[in-house]
Amino acid sequence: MTPAGKRKRPHRVIFHVDSGDEAIMGHAIGGAMNLGRYYGDKGEPPLIEIVANAAGIAMFRADKSPLADPIRALRELIPGLTLSVCGSSKAIAEKKEGQEITLLEGVKVVPYGVGRLVDLQEAGWSYIHA
Repeated sequence: MTPAGKRKRPHRVIFHVDSGDEAIMGHAIGGAMNLGRYYGDKGEPPLIEIVANAAGIAMFRADKSPLADPIRALRELIPGLTLSVCGSSKAIAEKKEGQEITLLEGVKVVPYGVGRLVDLQEAGWSYIHA
């Protein structure tokens, strides 16, 4: 920390969601909201990324997400929020279902969720498995 009490580098946290269970997906959103408030109250807004792969991609599906409203609220609370979905998991689900999957607004597709998780951890991000 600097003498003024401000961090030079923001807190950087990844939430990993690989389950389609609504409660588990909700834990990721709740945890991210709590971190956003905790560090926001300290004047240290965090960078948070939620990475969804495997069955967890349901979290970001426009047609199936049970948490679209909480996700919108989270985006308003945390300006430094990134939402990422595994492109490989999405492609597998699309092939299985025989249709293209539409994602919630603002969700980006990364080639491989596991690769994204490793890249962020190697760059010093803290990891939380939802």
